[in-house]
Amino acid sequence: MKQTILLFLCQLLLVAAYAQSPLQSGPMVGYSEMREVMLWAQTKEPARVQIRYWDQAAPKQTFLTDEVQTAKQTAFTAHLLADQVQPGKKYDYEVLINGKKVALNYPTTFQTQTLWQWRTDPPAFQFAVGSCAYVNEPDVDRPGTPYGGNYEIFTSIAAKKPDFMLWTGDNTYLREVDWNTRSGVLRRYTHTRSLPEMQPLLGSTHNYAMWDDHDFGPNDSDRAYWFKPITLEAFKLFWANPNYIFNEGCTGTFFWNDCQFFLLDDRTYRTPNDLKTVERTMLGQKQFDWLIDALSSSQAPFKFVIIGGQVINPMAVYETYATFGDERNRLIKSITDAKIPGVIFITGDRHHSIVHKLDRPGTYPLYDFTISPLTSGPAKPLADELKQPTVVEGTLVTERNFAMMNITGPMKDRALKVTVYDSNGKEKWVQEIKASQLK
Repeated sequence: MKQTILLFLCQLLLVAAYAQSPLQSGPMVGYSEMREVMLWAQTKEPARVQIRYWDQAAPKQTFLTDEVQTAKQTAFTAHLLADQVQPGKKYDYEVLINGKKVALNYPTTFQTQTLWQWRTDPPAFQFAVGSCAYVNEPDVDRPGTPYGGNYEIFTSIAAKKPDFMLWTGDNTYLREVDWNTRSGVLRRYTHTRSLPEMQPLLGSTHNYAMWDDHDFGPNDSDRAYWFKPITLEAFKLFWANPNYIFNEGCTGTFFWNDCQFFLLDDRTYRTPNDLKTVERTMLGQKQFDWLIDALSSSQAPFKFVIIGGQVINPMAVYETYATFGDERNRLIKSITDAKIPGVIFITGDRHHSIVHKLDRPGTYPLYDFTISPLTSGPAKPLADELKQPTVVEGTLVTERNFAMMNITGPMKDRALKVTVYDSNGKEKWVQEIKASQLK
C-alpha cells in the first residue's frame, strides 16, 4: 500500500513538473558509441535547445552540443549530438532551452561504450525489452474499457537500471483520427512520448527502436499503406537510432560491446495478408539478403534479430512469420546452410510473452523470445499454439510485462540470462543460454 501511494505521489510530481516546463517530452538518450552519443528533446513551441554535459569523474569541465532550433514543421523535436566524449565514461547532462537550464526532478545521465577490444574481456551489460505501448486518449479511443494501463511499468524498468532499452514495435498506436494526415501522425507520436511515467526512463537509459503495424500505420498494415513515407519521417523524428540501412523503412543495426543487434522492418515490404496470388514476403528480398550477409559477417557471440512478428512459432495465425511460410523456411535454411552461430530472435506483437525453441538436426536450436505487452491490453495465445513442440514450458505470461536481458562472462564463454517481470517489477520466469550452446 505504501509503495502504491509513493508511486502515485511521484507521478503527480512528474505531471506538475511537465505542466510548467518548456519541454513537451524528453530529454531522451539515443544511441551510444565510443566517440558520440545522440540525445533528443521536444519543446512545446519554437525554441533554441542545447545540452550541457560533463564526465561524472571530472564535473568541473563541461561541454556543449550544438544548439538546435526547434520548429513546428518537425514537431518541435531536436537531435543533439554529444561528440566531445571519451570511450567508457559516464556523463551527467542538463537541458538548456533558450539559454536557460530546465529543472527536472529525476537524474539525466548517459554513457559511452567501452574500448575493450585487444585490452580486456568485453564488459557485462544488460538491456530491457518491451513492445506494445498504448497510451489512452479517451476522446478518440474506442468506447469501453480503456485499452492502455499500468504505466508504472516504465518506472519498474528504470529501477532495473538497464544500459539500454529495445523498443520492439507498436511503440505508439496510431488511431483512426491519426493515420491519414501528417498532423495526426505527429500528434500521436507526441502524445505517447509525453507520458510522464516514461520520462525518467528516457532520460538515463539509451534507447533503440524498430516498428510494427501500429507505429507504421493501421492495424495489420503492409506495403500498400499510403502514408508510410510520413510515418517513417515521424519515426526518424522521434527516435535516435544510429543508422538506417535503406532509404525506405527502419532497418538498422548496432553493437553493444561484443553483441550485435539487427533491427528489422516487417511492414515496409510486407505483402498484404489477403493477397495470395503473388510470391509472398514479409522482409522483402533486399532486406532478406542484407540480413543474411550481415549475420554471416558478424563475429558477435550473440546475434539478436529483432522483428515484430513471431518467427519460430510454427502456426500460421494472426501475423506470425509462418503466414509467410516459404520465406520463413528460407530464412531458417539460410541460417543453417551458412552455419551462422549465435542467432537469437526477439519479437513482440502478440500481447503476451512466451519462448519458442526450434530444434534443428545437426546444429543448435533457434530461440524466439516474444516479449509483449508493455501497456496495451494483454491477450492469450490460441489453445493450439500452446500445443506446439516449440513452446518452452513455463514461459507464457498473459499480463503486462517486460524483459531484462543480461550478458555476462569472459569473451570465450559469454552467457545470456533473460528475466521477465510484471509491471511492478516482480519476477515471472528466468531462462539462461550460453553462447557455446549456439554453435
